Amino acid sequence: MPLEQIQLWITQYGYAAVFFLLALGIVGLPVPDETLLTLTGYLISTGTLHPVPACLSALGGTIVGISISYAIGRVGGTRFLARFGERLRIRAGRIAQVQEWLRTRGRWTLLFGYFVPGVRHVVALVAGTSNLPLGPFARYAYAGAALWSACFIGAGFTLGEEWSSFPPQARSIALVIGTLAALSVVASFLSRRRSAR
Repeated sequence: MPLEQIQLWITQYGYAAVFFLLALGIVGLPVPDETLLTLTGYLISTGTLHPVPACLSALGGTIVGISISYAIGRVGGTRFLARFGERLRIRAGRIAQVQEWLRTRGRWTLLFGYFVPGVRHVVALVAGTSNLPLGPFARYAYAGAALWSACFIGAGFTLGEEWSSFPPQARSIALVIGTLAALSVVASFLSRRRSAR
């Protein structure tokens, strides 16, 4: 989906477009999620979107999308993945990879899986098929949604118009650096909390 089309929809439908496009993108439809979030941050910086409803729309869309994926995994399980996986850009190899991640790294995959291309589209489905209870799923997956949304909206807000002039490789590097910085802050916070306990 081209950037111009996404911008047109946001201009026409505002926060509803941000919400629904992200929800559909997380489920697995061909929506460039990171680009959408970065564009949202840029539109906040220009005053086109107000920060509070824009951030809530992004977070809400992400949470709804990941919850739908989880519900599909709980109800349809592996049959759904076998039948519709290819249409939703979910390859069998990716499913096996996420299953292995869930086994070895457990629920933290739900928190940080958003940052790995292709993983966020399948991690909730796999969590659903593995019968992970809703409570633990929601704690990790929704916290990950907030962190991921904030990182990319923040990147778009900070860089403003300059974001579109960055070469694609430079954008990827900038996002990786920003993401690692955000993750280190979260890890430090969690470590301090554990020490305090």
